[in-house]
Amino acid sequence: MTSFPEQSNRKSKIGNRKLPDRVLLAHDWLTGMRGGERVLEILCRLFPQAPIYTLIHNPAAISEIINAHPVMTSWLQRVPGIRKHYRYFLPFFPGAIERLQPAAADLLISTSHCVAKGLLPPKGARHLCYCFTPMRYAWLFYEEYFGKNPLKKMALAPYLNRLRAWDRAACDRVDRFVALSRHVQKRILEFYGREADVVYPPVNTSFWTPASPESAGAYDLIVSALVPYKKLEVAVQAYTRLGYPLKIIGAGTEYTRLRRLAGAHIEFLGRLDDERVRDFYRQCRLLVFPGEEDFGIVPVEAQACGRPVVAYGIGGALETIVDGQTGVFFHVQTEAALLGAVEQAAAIRWDPVAIRTNAERFSEANFISGLTASIARCMGT
Repeated sequence: MTSFPEQSNRKSKIGNRKLPDRVLLAHDWLTGMRGGERVLEILCRLFPQAPIYTLIHNPAAISEIINAHPVMTSWLQRVPGIRKHYRYFLPFFPGAIERLQPAAADLLISTSHCVAKGLLPPKGARHLCYCFTPMRYAWLFYEEYFGKNPLKKMALAPYLNRLRAWDRAACDRVDRFVALSRHVQKRILEFYGREADVVYPPVNTSFWTPASPESAGAYDLIVSALVPYKKLEVAVQAYTRLGYPLKIIGAGTEYTRLRRLAGAHIEFLGRLDDERVRDFYRQCRLLVFPGEEDFGIVPVEAQACGRPVVAYGIGGALETIVDGQTGVFFHVQTEAALLGAVEQAAAIRWDPVAIRTNAERFSEANFISGLTASIARCMGT
């Protein structure tokens, strides 16, 4: 497990690098523990006294590491039912983040895929944004978020134009961008006109480990939120046709539709704790990853457990999976293409040690080293 320095009135260090004294953290919202919140946890350990500024906060859904920090929320926190329905308040997000008044600081670090980077930095502070992606619903994947209704698209067009203009203007508040992949680095340049460092997000390779002795079960696995852009219906329909056991871990709005599509060999397990997810990783034949992701933490977790991945060959997967060595790509999101890749993967004699070694590139230690180097560049030290 990575060890973290204690923060005091004098500057902390990681290796030979000094960290700023007064640090603020900003995050879009705190409503659950996914990849972005795992990044925030590491920052909370690096800066144990840093307050966190966010739109809304549900302590029951957030880890003790994050909850131990002072959390400053926007006026949205007081809206009845906001924890479940916050996504419907998207038009209010820019104004809500701008109304927060951060304390004096040397450095603001925002972890953002929406509006956190729009927090107004205190006077004299530098601002480093760890960007998960430019807003997907503003710039990309419109139909995955809002559907295909042309009247709805026409009605939303003026608002989305204003949202993109705000998002681009908010970039002027950022001194240095850090992207979580080369894929996102290209988007930041395209949409914001800004250069960005690349620091891959951390995977706890001390926790996600292979079974001993090595074992693999007679099923394939999906670990995912059940939401439209994940394209899980491609895998569900393919495995219904294939008749091979597929287990799906996760929950979301697509659950009912996917259950209707699923054949008898497909099992929905819901949300599971990390220990149980690790057991399923260790014992599966392979992981199936049918959607496009900016990075994709799940394929790295599976590889850290020594299991190969069948993935849609686009986006972050191209940076985390080595074709033929740690997984197999398919290049069209169709049942036939996915089944062809599964058949190819099933015929390969995989080396779990090589798969695990690839995952170790994304360790917490490498993340901290890369991020602190970016902090130093941001601070001019």
